[in-house]
Amino acid sequence: MDETHVVTCMLRNRGEVLLLRRSEEVGSYSGQWGGVAGHAEGDPDALAREEIEEETGLLDDCTFVRAGDPFEVDDESLDKRWVVHPYLFDCASRDVRIDWETTEAEWVPPTEILRRETVPDLWTSYDHIAPTVESVAEDAEHGSAYISVRALEVLRDRAGTCAVRGGGGSGGGGDGGSSDWNELTALARDLLDARPSMAALGNRVNRAMADASGSGGDPETVERAAIEGIERAYRVDEDATENAREEIADAAVLTLSRSGTVLDALRNAARVFVAESRPANEGVGVAEALAEGTDVTLHTDAATAHVLATEEIDYVVVGADSVLPSGDVVNKTGTRGTALAANREDVPVLVVTATDKVRTTDEPVLEDGSPNAVYDGDADLSVVNPTFDVTPAELVSGYVTERGILDRGGIGSVAEELEGLTGWQNESR
Repeated sequence: MDETHVVTCMLRNRGEVLLLRRSEEVGSYSGQWGGVAGHAEGDPDALAREEIEEETGLLDDCTFVRAGDPFEVDDESLDKRWVVHPYLFDCASRDVRIDWETTEAEWVPPTEILRRETVPDLWTSYDHIAPTVESVAEDAEHGSAYISVRALEVLRDRAGTCAVRGGGGSGGGGDGGSSDWNELTALARDLLDARPSMAALGNRVNRAMADASGSGGDPETVERAAIEGIERAYRVDEDATENAREEIADAAVLTLSRSGTVLDALRNAARVFVAESRPANEGVGVAEALAEGTDVTLHTDAATAHVLATEEIDYVVVGADSVLPSGDVVNKTGTRGTALAANREDVPVLVVTATDKVRTTDEPVLEDGSPNAVYDGDADLSVVNPTFDVTPAELVSGYVTERGILDRGGIGSVAEELEGLTGWQNESR
């Protein structure tokens, strides 16, 4: 049996992946659906990127996420052993330019793979690079908006496999509808426990499970609720961004840390001061991203109070990891000090956040970073590296959300609303 190494690349955009239908001109599996694929003899990493450009024209819009462990697929009919190297890329565009190898291109939820005629083991390729509870728990690079969507993807994927395994429909499932529901509720709880500090993750998983619980709780309902939750997550984040863009148009602002929602809004400012956000220095990436088309000044975290005192700044604009019902804001360490300095200089502090980031309890859940990120020397000393701090509500001028600018009372009302999404947890015990 001949052995051939191939790459299979999944391009992801807004929670969906790109499937390509193979043309009659390709050497195998004509008419079947696959990812971006090609031979990978030599350097699979480089060849994966070549195939993305050749088959879609989207390479410049793609960001590498992860590579999965290679696996073997035996096809007796072709006397072939395929050694598949799976890859996942996030893609900022859907503007696919297909070549002769493809007749159709579609962006679909990955669970659609389970329902189509695909190249052998395409779901296995996806499963090797799909988000997991573990990857959600360990992601120290992205913010809560991004990670919350990954959590919904985990829930969607498991629900889809349960639905297909059982033939779909209410009560479907490999060993009974109640068994599937129990499996999915256990997974949802694992996702809630993976990042308890992230209110957006908890609220979005709760919303999907509450919606599914109210409709019977069969796997297809959970899958559909998770898909709708992903679409909603992108929509409300974008609406919050747009409201912030309008508020800070042509203003001079100061920011710290990295929030995708805030970053997009800052492009509408006239001038932006960016604190470096040690120890990971994610503020440097923000400054670089804004540098083309925006007047940007990067400075040290320690200089924030000095900058606020000596420069003409209209707003401090920050994101939030979560907002407590009281209006207190949990965000990257340094936010509290920045807000205190801004208050001293009469500079309004705006928190840009989807309402999904409002917690239902007033007890903040804070995460710590690695001490080695601050000091990895040999001296006998203690190190603290808090990832988040808490900014009191009285220092916040307004919360820019998808619903407009809310005050503390509005945040409290949102918290009461979100509390109503947690009932599925009691029903499923």
